[in-house]
Amino acid sequence: MPNNNSMPLHSKQRNKMGLWQVIALAVGTMVGASIFSIFGLGARLAGPNLPLVFVLSGSIALLVAYSYATLGSRIISDAGPIEFILKGLGDGILTGALSILFWLTYVVSIALFAKGFASYLLPLLDIPATSFVSSVTEASVVLVFLVLGFLGSSAVGKAELVIVVIKLSILGLFVVLGIWSIKPYLVTPVFTATALTGSVNAIAIFFLSYMGFGLVTNASEHMHNPQKNVPRAIYLSILIVSIVYILVSLVAVGNLTLPDLIKAEDNALAVAAEPFLGQTGFLLISLGALFSIASALNATLFGGANVAYALARDGELPRAFNRKLWFGSNEGLYFTAALGIAFALMFNLNGIASITSGVFMVIYLFVLFSHWKLKKQYGGNPLIIATGFVVVAIVFLLLLKYQWDTDRGSFYGTCIVLGGSLLLEIIYRGITRRDFIQRELTLLKKGEEDLKGELDKDFSMLLPHQQRRNP
Repeated sequence: MPNNNSMPLHSKQRNKMGLWQVIALAVGTMVGASIFSIFGLGARLAGPNLPLVFVLSGSIALLVAYSYATLGSRIISDAGPIEFILKGLGDGILTGALSILFWLTYVVSIALFAKGFASYLLPLLDIPATSFVSSVTEASVVLVFLVLGFLGSSAVGKAELVIVVIKLSILGLFVVLGIWSIKPYLVTPVFTATALTGSVNAIAIFFLSYMGFGLVTNASEHMHNPQKNVPRAIYLSILIVSIVYILVSLVAVGNLTLPDLIKAEDNALAVAAEPFLGQTGFLLISLGALFSIASALNATLFGGANVAYALARDGELPRAFNRKLWFGSNEGLYFTAALGIAFALMFNLNGIASITSGVFMVIYLFVLFSHWKLKKQYGGNPLIIATGFVVVAIVFLLLLKYQWDTDRGSFYGTCIVLGGSLLLEIIYRGITRRDFIQRELTLLKKGEEDLKGELDKDFSMLLPHQQRRNP
């Protein structure tokens, strides 16, 4: 294996990702996270207001994205939000706890994908989804991707753009063929007290539909011109996904009655395709869902969780690493997969969705708070930052209330994840004495060393042969 530290600068530039490759990374994760996995839950909560829910949750995501884009264009580090928080809050127990929480967001996401995959696979194979069969399927899919990742994760990473194009094409076909048969009365918004309460709860949960945009900052070291492309990738990925979500929800809600959508909650999108595509539509959307969720699970297991675990364990990332490899930390891969399976077995799909949304919101709140503290140094509109913080805080509290009212298990699960991160950091830091190193500073130093080496080499080539041998 070549040593990345010895690679010339021009070779490293060729290996960097372009704008659309980074957008594909974000869009691939976002689409896999919700439009297939928890669409039925959204239909049950919001009913005909579901398209409006996607508009509003996307607007809230843009408030958070503003801070990610502003900081991410100035702070180039694969540590992403943890680097922002480290600069804003400094090194301490809270920053350490948030780094552990950042890793756990990937763990819970893996559980969400595993349950979503099982929800589409079992009906497709006409296998009764008993508790035992579902549990075995959920555990098996994580283990299968664990093995496949070891064998060919790098190749899957290179195919990310193709994967995203295929699943967006399937959803595009769903929209194009189904939009003509929409029944307007099924998608007319309702503003009764019950409908508004359900819509607000849906916004709190579907906020996770946009969680993938943060992956852009976790890839900033590996992209061309991150100062310009980080903001572009973040905003374009949210725009693309918002359009997809709104159109798909219009077609699904407009073609299938609400009771039928609720009845098919776990694989609602496939059932929604049957009125205008028949059994072929059910098969097509089911395969698209499996393909989509599988790519998102793989990207999470081998593209994000490794970065988060290394940060939580060491307080820094190696100077050079492959985002698709668990650089000498295979125990972290096993921990991540095992905990992902545990969450999948302990909670239902809706519970995991709300826990995932909750823990992501805590990370977002601290990024927004850090941006507020750093606004003079790195720029940022105080009104947008403050509005984002207040809105996300309100949505987070509403989510906790929803969990308490409907599923105490998910409420306790959220509290355990949040409290457990803090407790684990207190114990772990006390044992290891590890602290956090600002990766951006080490990268600047490394960049200076690389540039100096390149200039020395180029200068040496200009010297006569005798002078090169006898300086």
